[in-house]
Amino acid sequence: MGTLVVPTRTWPHRDYRSDLAQLRRVRTDIATDLADFSPDLVDTVQLCAGELFANSVKYAYAEPDRIRLVLKQRDPRTLTLVVGDPGGPTVPHIPDRTPDAWDWAEGQRGLLLLDRLATTWGHFAYPRPTRLGTWITAHFPVHP
Repeated sequence: MGTLVVPTRTWPHRDYRSDLAQLRRVRTDIATDLADFSPDLVDTVQLCAGELFANSVKYAYAEPDRIRLVLKQRDPRTLTLVVGDPGGPTVPHIPDRTPDAWDWAEGQRGLLLLDRLATTWGHFAYPRPTRLGTWITAHFPVHP
């Protein structure tokens, strides 16, 4: 029988309107929640959360007008960020481009940043009728 893993630390989830003007609040809330962590980790999580939030604003359906952010720490070495939105017509993916095309690209770098900065990440997209949306989970290393 498997072992139940209970998060060692959780923070209340936060809901935001689907509006880029909310990014300042997102970053401030993360800095407040993660005040006990290293500044480098806080900066990394803020950057990744900001990119995921902006993607949600750009690509998710408008209704319901909510983007949810969750932070949790399942073990002392890993911080988890979860961003959920109403879902959209496509699934999150890193565009397939040549290095030269990436040099000239003016957008769609958010998931590439996440891929480089998070230990692991993934997504789950529920079918539209469920109204449960798309959820991206990213794990970041916590150094003592």
